[in-house]
Amino acid sequence: MLLDYLNAALERATYEKIEDEEPYYGEIPGIQGVWATGRTLEECRRRLMQALEDWVFFSIHRGDPIPPMGEIVIELPRPA
Repeated sequence: MLLDYLNAALERATYEKIEDEEPYYGEIPGIQGVWATGRTLEECRRRLMQALEDWVFFSIHRGDPIPPMGEIVIELPRPA
């Protein structure tokens, strides 16, 4: 399920070229603060995947809600 979520989120990613040493910029709409840059588009995609993965694990650790990606939902157990 986690891999499905990550892949669904990356399918929604948007990329653009910016004036920077690392000219490729990517972000995932609906997930605030998850973005990456890279010297190539592929490097940017890899970094964006890592940023997303870190964000999901951090959100799970904190018990923060994780927005659904289409039909894919990560539901956290409720505290007892």
